[in-house]
Amino acid sequence: MGSTDTAPDTWQFAEGDPITDDLTAVKLLGGGSSYEAYLAFDDITYAPVVVKVVRPSLVADDSSLRGLRREVEALATVNHPVVVRGLRHRLDGERPHVVLEQIDGPRLSSLVRRYGPLQEQQYVPLAIELASALHYLRHLGWTHLDIKPSNVIMGAPARLIDLSVARRLEDAAALRVPIGTDRYLSPEQCDPPTTGEPGHASDVWGLCATLFEAVAGYRAFDDGDLDADDVRVRYPQLVDAPYELPDRVPDEVVKILYAGLEKRPENRPLPHEVAEALEPVLARQPRARLAGFKVR
Repeated sequence: MGSTDTAPDTWQFAEGDPITDDLTAVKLLGGGSSYEAYLAFDDITYAPVVVKVVRPSLVADDSSLRGLRREVEALATVNHPVVVRGLRHRLDGERPHVVLEQIDGPRLSSLVRRYGPLQEQQYVPLAIELASALHYLRHLGWTHLDIKPSNVIMGAPARLIDLSVARRLEDAAALRVPIGTDRYLSPEQCDPPTTGEPGHASDVWGLCATLFEAVAGYRAFDDGDLDADDVRVRYPQLVDAPYELPDRVPDEVVKILYAGLEKRPENRPLPHEVAEALEPVLARQPRARLAGFKVR
């Protein structure tokens, strides 16, 4: 069984260890500052699942438990084919956790790192699928706030994962600290409210920063200095223009990606406008690749 004797911030579950009476660890997948994520076998669904369990040292931490409750609320609210589903949860006890469906497929970040930029027939459907999820979140009044390549599982359809920082629109607008991942933060997420209010347009920025990387094979902006006191040095996206996309990229793709990376949120397209802008590119693909997509 997992032990916390030598590493109090990890459960150290090995294959075959019980996480709960119903969940058996298979392997560690990763995690964040507040939780660990394990691939596990679930005796209730009788299938593989992903279990996010609060780290041992944080099981009584109010902030970590609030974050878990917020993620559970988001999972219970969001029901879209491109967004990961929550199966059940436990918010108290020895090991607070949430059980998620296990999705087969590599992360977008892994594909780009190993093989370079995606082909047009890969990234255009991906963009439309993710835009549909953001359109739905906007309809619900929720924002994801952490759209990035490592939160996209490539499949048919692609899946957007990790709702750990997702918020209702009014809660996102009230943020006073950066929430998300530095490299993919929209300008308004970098230093709210000084740089703006996070909201639906922040997810469009994250979508286009993610697609930029998938299309080009490199990020739209350089890394900042995480130790800098000046937010303009920590977050180059506040002041720099994005890099140029390769010449091979279709004009429609170039135009919509740069529009999504506009500094001012009001100048960015809406999620459905991203999808509509890319439909002509999708229509030029062989007909066999169009199944499941609406082309006007």
